[in-house]
Amino acid sequence: AVTATHLVKRFGERRVVDGVDIAVPSGTIYGVLGPNGAGKTTTLRILLGILEPDEGERRVLGHAHPRDASDSIGYLPEERGLYPNMRARDAIAFLGALHGLSWAEGRRRAAELMTANGLGHAVDTKIRKLSKGMAQLVQLLGSVVHRPALLVLDEPFSGLDPVNQERLEKLILAERDRGATVLFSTHVMAHAERLCERIAIIAGGRIRFEGTPDEARGQLPLRARYTPRRED
Repeated sequence: AVTATHLVKRFGERRVVDGVDIAVPSGTIYGVLGPNGAGKTTTLRILLGILEPDEGERRVLGHAHPRDASDSIGYLPEERGLYPNMRARDAIAFLGALHGLSWAEGRRRAAELMTANGLGHAVDTKIRKLSKGMAQLVQLLGSVVHRPALLVLDEPFSGLDPVNQERLEKLILAERDRGATVLFSTHVMAHAERLCERIAIIAGGRIRFEGTPDEARGQLPLRARYTPRRED
């Protein structure tokens, strides 16, 4: 679904992305892991065509220019943002309309998605009256309402409480089961372990590991700590 070869992006003298290669198989959940500042967001933005690389090539859903596939992509950016006076259902429908979905169908699907994800009671609630976690979930639903072939999520779990994290994990799995390819970034290994078939670990703008979560764990040395029992 997504391939990239030797992506390089410079900001001034700094190479934020430094020769990244990625291949995301269709119909899988693929995680990009790394600490803050590792280059994850910049890499995703290059893959989506929001930024142009200084070097390298990428293809998204068969297109050399990612924006040619924009109607088949759902994207949740790292910076969240919805119109605060919009009702939740209309906010989702609006995001769907940006990808060619009719307003009536978008509102119908929005109500259906919100009900399925535990937000049915907030269909007509204004965004400014929702909790941060609920608003974030609404924005996520807006990225899937048009049923994209590729879903790209930048730090989707950031700021979510455990209940909404669980809802998000279920939604990601449902999108995969629907046939979508899911690509998401995170700095929390636990989410990748539960969800991903394959992961790439980025540090300093470079891929340091690519493979399955089990293969990643296999590279860690086994450690055991023995604490002798104190005699009373």
